Amino acid sequence: MSEVYIDPSPANFQAFKDLPRDEPIHMLNLLLYRDLAEYPEGHEHHGNGWSGRRAYEEYGKTSGPIFARVGGSIVWRGAFQTMVTGPDDKIWHDGFVAQYPNSGAFFEMIKDPEYQKAVVNRTAALTDSRLIRFKPGEAAGGFG
Repeated sequence: MSEVYIDPSPANFQAFKDLPRDEPIHMLNLLLYRDLAEYPEGHEHHGNGWSGRRAYEEYGKTSGPIFARVGGSIVWRGAFQTMVTGPDDKIWHDGFVAQYPNSGAFFEMIKDPEYQKAVVNRTAALTDSRLIRFKPGEAAGGFG
C-alpha cells in the first residue's frame, strides 16, 4: 500500500512557513474519503454512521465561516474522473483550489480555536489527501 497523508509533516510545514508570507497563495486540495468516517471515541459524531464525504461536508460547514473571515475563497472545484499521467492506482474523489490573500490568512485560520474543533471532521473524513501550495500566476492562452 502506498503512503497516505492527512496532516503535513513537520519538515513540509516548515518549508511552507519559510516561503513569503505577504503574497496571495493557491492551495490545491486532493481528497480521498473514507467509506465510513472515523471520529475519535467520545466525539459528538463518533458512531453516527456518517460516510467520509458527509464528515467532510461537516468540515466545510463548520470551517467555512472562518475560511471566509480570513479572506479565503474557492477558485476551482472538480470531481475526479481518471488519472491521465500518474500512478494507475492513485485516485481522488474530489479536488479544489483554495485562494488566500496571503499565508498569514492561512495561519490565522488554522490557529483559530473554532477551526481546530472543525478540523476533527476533516481528519475523520479522509483516508488520504494532498495539500499543495502554489504562487498564483497569470492565465494565458497556451501552456507556456
